[in-house]
Amino acid sequence: MSDHKDYSSVLNKARRRRRRRGGWDTRLLLMIAGAVLAVLLLILAGVGISRAVSGKAADGGAAQVATPSDASPAQEAQLSPEEQAAMELEAETQRVIDSYENLGIVQVSGYVNIRREPSMDGDIIGKLSGDGACEVLETEGEWTHITSGGVDGYISNQYLLTGDEALEKAKSLVKLRAIITTDNLNIRREPSTEDPSNVIGQALENERYVVLGEEDGWIQIEEGYISADYARVEYALNEGRKMDLKAQAINQYDNLVISKVNNYLNVREEPSQDGKIIGKMTSKAAGEILETLDGWYKIKSGPITGYISADPQYTATGQEAIDLAMQTADLKAVIRTDVLNVRTEPNTEAKIWTQIVKDERYSVLAQLDGWVQIELDSVDSEDGSESDKAYISTRDNNVEVRYALNEAIKFSPDEIAASNAASRRSQIVNYALQFVGNPYVWGGTSLTNGADCSGFTMKVMEHFGVSLPHYSGSQAQMGKGIKSSEMRPGDLIFYAGSNGRVNHVAMYIGGGQVVHAASRKSGIKISTWNYRSPVAIRNVLGD
Repeated sequence: MSDHKDYSSVLNKARRRRRRRGGWDTRLLLMIAGAVLAVLLLILAGVGISRAVSGKAADGGAAQVATPSDASPAQEAQLSPEEQAAMELEAETQRVIDSYENLGIVQVSGYVNIRREPSMDGDIIGKLSGDGACEVLETEGEWTHITSGGVDGYISNQYLLTGDEALEKAKSLVKLRAIITTDNLNIRREPSTEDPSNVIGQALENERYVVLGEEDGWIQIEEGYISADYARVEYALNEGRKMDLKAQAINQYDNLVISKVNNYLNVREEPSQDGKIIGKMTSKAAGEILETLDGWYKIKSGPITGYISADPQYTATGQEAIDLAMQTADLKAVIRTDVLNVRTEPNTEAKIWTQIVKDERYSVLAQLDGWVQIELDSVDSEDGSESDKAYISTRDNNVEVRYALNEAIKFSPDEIAASNAASRRSQIVNYALQFVGNPYVWGGTSLTNGADCSGFTMKVMEHFGVSLPHYSGSQAQMGKGIKSSEMRPGDLIFYAGSNGRVNHVAMYIGGGQVVHAASRKSGIKISTWNYRSPVAIRNVLGD
């Protein structure tokens, strides 16, 4: 015990002497040494990160960009969320640039045309906006062959950056974009499919849009909202776009002519006012001028080749025709098969409530995956209730959806008035036809200012002393029923909704055609008599 006490006393004295002399306590020395070591580790970690990002490898090889996955756990712990995001963006940007074998960047304030051939006379098939990217395939004189956004064509060399300049420029142009994966995707004002009027445009396959946000199955872009089901979101450069669909419709004509009349313009067999009428061009219908004669154009429009007046009060050509065409080109479903089912819902289990026929064109109300909602006829019911929705399948190439202009329809009044016995019926038909092109108005009875389908037939027949009620369902009870093989000009043809009740009426004009007040979009028009399946044909003239 005494030995232990003596030893402790000696130690305590020695410690007191060190403190008086300014000596260091062992525990204090250990604390300081630990702190210095920690600082050295931090410095070394910082040097490693800096070297990984911007320096060269120790063996003189190329430096590797450090990403969160490359960094050690200790290094990751030292990066802020902002630094990690910046490193990820840098890596994504490089990935996008590396995806091009021979990158080109367009330098222009607006856009350059992509042409089918390397010539200023080549058809324009697309456009590439300033700062847009392309894959350079080869250079041919003053033109460069490129692919961009699914468009393969030629652009002028003078607007194109290539090589290192393009690679450097591209670094600031990579953005988060929605790349469209289907054709004709609706762009909507609001993220909702409830209201058809919410549709404000269409996006085409392979087009790219800067993403502003994503929510509940919708992608917000600068132009509005698109469904997330038909676009993939990724970092990308902007690329080319196919030509505007309306412009494509117009470019089908080398020498465009547009009918300027309010109702219809006769197409004649010879260039003379006495020439036989073989067709009609409704208001704003288009044709191709084949030849110009004294006061006449020889044209091809739809299935008709003939002659129309060249009087500028009836026809437009040049820029005037192009401007009118751009205003009136409409998205149409053009039927390619002999008969196509129309269903009440966009699925093959839904009820077939009518059928439509080849070469008819129907206005498109909405486009879905594999289906198109079309406009058939506006409602004709006593209470003004909604008409059936009409859906057709776009599978198996049965339907072509594209912007199109109306064209001439086959019509010959000489065939209708083939005998004296048909003279009254001929008069009725010719009277009805003068109102083609006038508007459709639900509940209307004015042949000039607007009528619905039963209002149209009622007023035409009234002019010839035949009284009809103002409702298609009631008109279908008038006169006597006949077969399609027995119908003559002036007979009425009736069509039904999905519930089987008559909801539309048209007048047969001969030649397999009808005239009717079709819809708000189409107005009073001529169609094939079985453009949808008829349910009744009635002779209301009593002869």
